[in-house]
Amino acid sequence: MTLTKSKYYFEALDNYPYSLPNCLEALNYALSYDPEDADSLCLMGRIYSEILTDYEQAKLYFEEAMQYNMGNLNVPQYYIKCLLDNEDLDEAKKLIEYAMKVKGIDKCRILIQQSLLFEIRLEYKKALKPLKKAKVFAYDQCMIDFLKDREKFVKAKMAKKPKKKVIKKKKEAQ
Repeated sequence: MTLTKSKYYFEALDNYPYSLPNCLEALNYALSYDPEDADSLCLMGRIYSEILTDYEQAKLYFEEAMQYNMGNLNVPQYYIKCLLDNEDLDEAKKLIEYAMKVKGIDKCRILIQQSLLFEIRLEYKKALKPLKKAKVFAYDQCMIDFLKDREKFVKAKMAKKPKKKVIKKKKEAQ
């Protein structure tokens, strides 16, 4: 990353999502200096996914970012989120499997997204397993608390088995 491109990328990142006009202006400058910069392409994908909800356009930016830098640690996390939001569940599953093999990636966040994938599929028991596994990769109390809250949330959504009613016989009055 050249110094000028970095300056514009960080300016765009600093303005996201609070000042989108300034963010887009800086991001366009960054991409004009290097149209193959994975971080800038990822941020553009996030804008299309998270702000404009144009998932198809977002996917194009994320795919392009992945092509230029397969080892980028930011892209898979946001790309998975976009795929889940767009209900491209099979693609999301494949990307999660790939992301878990990337050295240095935040496995805790990827496992949270895997749990969300199972939750979307209404597979609540399966959704709990990645949350438990994510605790191993959580390195602060805030994340541990978040994971515990997610577990409670998923458990609350699980269908409860109806309890058998015990019918008490009335004793005759004597």
